[in-house]
Amino acid sequence: MRTLLIATGNRGKVRELAAALAGLGVDVIDLEAAGVGDRPAPEETGETFEENALLKARYYHDLTGLATVADDSGLEVSVLAGRPGLHSARYAATDAERVTKLLEELDGVPSSARTARFVCVLALVGDGQEETFHGVCDGAIRHTAAGSGGFGFDPVFVPDGESRTFAEMAPEEKSAISHRGRAFRALATYLSDAHGD
Repeated sequence: MRTLLIATGNRGKVRELAAALAGLGVDVIDLEAAGVGDRPAPEETGETFEENALLKARYYHDLTGLATVADDSGLEVSVLAGRPGLHSARYAATDAERVTKLLEELDGVPSSARTARFVCVLALVGDGQEETFHGVCDGAIRHTAAGSGGFGFDPVFVPDGESRTFAEMAPEEKSAISHRGRAFRALATYLSDAHGD
């Protein structure tokens, strides 16, 4: 498996996965490089992160014939009964609007009740195999946004054991503890073991 298609239009995710797989002899390409960047994404009809990740990976693998990795990830907020969860990307139109909406929903909720977790499931489809890899990062939602790095809900999520948000961390610091970093490292370990690199 020398070429690996990352089935996302999110350049932040592509950068993070390419960094996690560095040194494995894997050429990571995105949808645009694979010539399918203008194709409509499949509708995410799954009822779990795993189902959606597999759905996307199968779709782009069938389109391109390339081994494909797709992820589904989201933020689960305890006091919101796990929302926005599967619908994190569709919670609002832009990252800034998603953060604003979340803070508005949590207005008046004390710090002690603002627990949350990021969940990431990666699906690998290709070479006759389907595998999934999971990562979770527990933390809490701040009352105000802080930091300019990262993407999505990073400016308001503080991982357990930290005082800074993901958006205040350097990329390598975030990756070391994030849900996506953990799932990416599980994939990297699998690829390394499977191919003897």
